[in-house]
Amino acid sequence: MKKLICGKDIEKAKSEGTKTIYIDQNTIVTPSAKDMAKAFGIELSSQCIPCELKSAVKNPDGGKNELDSDMIYNLLKGLMSKGLLNEVLESLANPKPYTCETAGNGVKLVRGDSVKFDVFDTGNPNAKVSYQELISKEESSMSAGLLTIENSEFDWNLTYEELDYVIEGTLTVTIDGKTLTANKGDILYVPSGSNVTWGSPDKAKIFYVTYPANWADLL
Repeated sequence: MKKLICGKDIEKAKSEGTKTIYIDQNTIVTPSAKDMAKAFGIELSSQCIPCELKSAVKNPDGGKNELDSDMIYNLLKGLMSKGLLNEVLESLANPKPYTCETAGNGVKLVRGDSVKFDVFDTGNPNAKVSYQELISKEESSMSAGLLTIENSEFDWNLTYEELDYVIEGTLTVTIDGKTLTANKGDILYVPSGSNVTWGSPDKAKIFYVTYPANWADLL
């Protein structure tokens, strides 16, 4: 019997925090469901998880099964037979900092709500700054990513050009004694060779683009 996935199923998956829905040749996905899945960052995967893994998650009554040695063995064997074992181990050892899709010759779509931030070392231990690079020097001559500054400031010497778009909050940039304040929706350009003090009186979230991409190597 064919299984139908419609918009309501995608909405339910989103509310439950589901990131992947597994489908097979007996699954029909409506066009609206496909569009909603893309919008919500939910992957429709044709790589089915082994039956052992399904049974190890939950019983129909909501209780959890216990994994015994035979089930663990069969689970690992099933993953290996499907060529998924290395992928699973890699994802556990190095969890991806964001969800993305690629197409064509380097086209890349990053799901903004999936981005996980790392601490950015500004040299100032009191500065609360985090970032995540989304486009690297291995992908482009430009670099791009997200940056947050929370109720703090830090000094920085730019050896590269930078464009910033303020997504939310307030961004302040002080150079040569003058402070510029950028609010949500504003765009800021900082030329190479600038010695500036970055800051935020609240919590600023910024999308940045730098050129060249190897900005970190130039510091």
